[in-house]
Amino acid sequence: MTKLFSPASIGGMSLRNRTVRSATWEGIAADNGATTPQLIDLMATLAGNDIALIITGHAFVSPEGRACPWQMGVHDDSMLEGLTAMAAAVHAQGGRIALQIAHAGCYGAQPLSGLEPIGPSAMDGSKAPVCRAMTAADIRQVTEAFAAAARRAQKAGFDAVQIHAAHGYLLSEFLSPYFNQRTDEYGGPVENRARLVLEVYRAIRAAVGPDYPILIKLNSEDFVDGGVTVEDMLTVAGMLQQAGIDAVEMSGGTIYASGEMSSLRPGRIDTPDREVYYRQAAELFKQRLSVPLILVGGILSYEVAEALLTKGTADFVALCRSLIREPNLVRRWHQGDHRKARCLLCNGCLGPIMQGQGARCILEKQTV
Repeated sequence: MTKLFSPASIGGMSLRNRTVRSATWEGIAADNGATTPQLIDLMATLAGNDIALIITGHAFVSPEGRACPWQMGVHDDSMLEGLTAMAAAVHAQGGRIALQIAHAGCYGAQPLSGLEPIGPSAMDGSKAPVCRAMTAADIRQVTEAFAAAARRAQKAGFDAVQIHAAHGYLLSEFLSPYFNQRTDEYGGPVENRARLVLEVYRAIRAAVGPDYPILIKLNSEDFVDGGVTVEDMLTVAGMLQQAGIDAVEMSGGTIYASGEMSSLRPGRIDTPDREVYYRQAAELFKQRLSVPLILVGGILSYEVAEALLTKGTADFVALCRSLIREPNLVRRWHQGDHRKARCLLCNGCLGPIMQGQGARCILEKQTV
């Protein structure tokens, strides 16, 4: 049996192999954030194609934390019915599912929420969208919103939650000196900038109990001047490991950067040696830490995925855009067709999603 398709576990969650669908904005939720039949079918399709763990697109934990239209919500108990159906559909296909819970921070979509965006520090629009600095009351409210969202996920039957602390959204903003210029206990040294992330984790742990898996997504680095560095990431991950986090997914880049600095880097990868965007950061992570590592970013080849696991660079391999073009990619690898993913990383799938059609590869007839 290959390493990629060997059973594994995260916390108490047993997984049939080591493949993960990384959180991807699907763009097919209802206007109010509710789960739709189309969204449920997508998750069931992915699970039916042998993916072990599906991480949903980011679900906003409170109204002002909404990032974009047609985004999933977990901010209210009215979301429970659809979320319960989604978890059940994945389980019926033998898969496991984690709900990614998120707050957009300065990137909150005020036209959708009618609420002023908030972040660690006030922004005037020159570095990031205009937002106001969060007060102590705001911080408490957001922390409680994350905990309540996790409780809803657990009640709906999700196998785990993933805290979104990457890509320049709220928790990532607190971690990053690019955004965070606070002078109180939430700003300054990395230990202070990590305070809110640790408080959110502990609030969720108190809400869901000691045995429920909690994952987190972190940037390897921000790739902007004055942003999170690899050393910052390793420090934060070490603090989370000590606190009891069950797994870390490593990504990188930010939604406000362009080109190779973006969290969605465009550009064709022609040779295997150009795959794996965050390899060096992952190697450092595995040298220093023992918490399971999920690695995403630029992984397109079966041989590359297998090597990452056998060499100990990562414990799980996550795929994102390649599954938009080929929802059956993991299954065809599992069945012995080891050809490289057909995804060109062109970001053409963003066009349909911005038009309200959902994520779809413009080079394929198949819609996901």
